[in-house]
This record gives sequence, C-alpha cells and structure tokens, in this order.
Amino acid sequence: MIPGIPADKPQDRIISVRNLKYTYEGGVEALRCINLDVRQGESLAIVGGNGSGKTTLAKNFNGLLRPTSGSVTVAGRPAAAQTVAELAKVVGYAFQNPDHQLFCSSVEEEIRFGPRNLGYPDDEVASKAEHAMDIMDLQRLRSRPPLSLRLGDRRRISIASVIAMDPRVLILDEPTTGLDASETKALMSIIQKLNDAGRTIILITHDMRIVSEYSDRVVVMAEGIVLLDSDVSGAFSDLALLRRGNLEPPPVTQLAHRLSGLGVPRDVISPQELVLRLSMLRGGDG
Repeated sequence: MIPGIPADKPQDRIISVRNLKYTYEGGVEALRCINLDVRQGESLAIVGGNGSGKTTLAKNFNGLLRPTSGSVTVAGRPAAAQTVAELAKVVGYAFQNPDHQLFCSSVEEEIRFGPRNLGYPDDEVASKAEHAMDIMDLQRLRSRPPLSLRLGDRRRISIASVIAMDPRVLILDEPTTGLDASETKALMSIIQKLNDAGRTIILITHDMRIVSEYSDRVVVMAEGIVLLDSDVSGAFSDLALLRRGNLEPPPVTQLAHRLSGLGVPRDVISPQELVLRLSMLRGGDG
C-alpha cells in the first residue's frame, strides 16, 4: 500500500508493472526490478534527474520499448501481446521535444494523422481531431504549418495529436520545458481539466513545483530504481531523498523545513498552506 494513498482494486489498475528490467544495447541497465501500478483516473508524476530511468519506464507503458525481463500489463492485457497501435489506443505519449512528432503540412492534418493511422473511419477521425483542437485551443492555427509556430504552440499541437487518438492514459514527457510562466500555467490548466474529466495523467518531469501543484501521487526514481512511491506531501517531507534523486523541492517546502523547529510541518507544498500553518501556530501562541 502506498503511504497516504488508498489501496486500489485490481480492476482500478490501468497499468501494472512487475519485476521490470530494461537494458539498452551496450549493457546500460536503465531499469532494475520495477514494480508499479497506475490507477485509472489518477494524476501521477514520475520524477528524477537525468538518467534516472523515468522516460525509459514510461516508454515501456505503451510499447515504444519492450522489457528485457519482467512484465507490463495495460488495461488488463499483457503489453507483450499487443502491437504499438493497440497500445496507443489506451496509452498516448507526448514526447519531450514536440518536433520529434510533427511532420505534416498543417495543424489539422497533424492532429488527424493519429486516429487515421489507427484505422478510425473518416467521420470519427474528423470529430476526434476537432475535439482535440478545441481542447488545446488550436482552431485558429488549423491551416498553419506546425513547424513554423512557436514552441508553446508546437507543444500543444503534439499533445492534441495524442488526445485525438482518445487514449485513456496520457503520458507527458517534460511538457513545460522551454515554456514561460504564463504558457506553463495555461498548458497545465488544460491538463488538469483532462484529469478532472477522468483521463489518467502521467507527468514525467524534474520540476517539483509543477508536481506540487498538479499531481496527487509521486514516484521518485534514481539509477533505475524507485526510491519512493507516495502522495505529494509524503514525497516532499524528505529532502535528503529528493536530493538523492537529483531533485530540488520548491522554495516554500525548503522554507517549511527550516521552520520545522517552530512546529511547521515539513510536507508543506504551497505558499497558501504555509501561511495557514503559520497563522495557526500564531493563534495557538495566544
């Protein structure tokens, strides 16, 4: 059972990983005996520094990589028995660099490509593409060449192209890299709405501020293993563990740790919570 998170039922698990190992050509062992369940509808952050194994793990969820040993089960079926196309209908993956996904001459064609490639009929392809463009606010750009647009737009196009395939799980690999504060807030607001509507979100990131604001569960990785699987508060309570994963907690959490001698909890993750805790302590002092 994960600290701070209710025990799930087998039917709630959209992805299950058992004893997963992955070794790249040349003998680099990227994953070492990973055991993990992802529940339908949750917002999960997989975090860690470069080389921690987080992206390798996520690519095993949808068949972009296949385990060296161990197993991955997706929607109740072994991933090994499913093609990449079959897995894409359940688990969608938006790459860290959107330019690795974009190649069509217009935004509309880019977003239609995925569902068309999965064999959906033309009318369904059109409706799925329109829906994805509406969600990601891309209608005004539908005729533009994707690679001519700025990074924030390209990022939204790459995510829309995955949403158009209507997966139950959406994996976002470092979605806010290169975006300014306003672009980040706008994008993550959309992602949060998708999660609120029932879509499972897996966020791969090293930005713990994003994790604190938008995720409810955190898996911390380092050197191909899981260091911690916890709710967000639990993950932020141990600074030494986060630093072992080459992660820097948000400044508010660092401040809470410094104030812990005054009675402030170490797992504070937002400025609003810190203010509340300090006001409660002040009130308790009379």
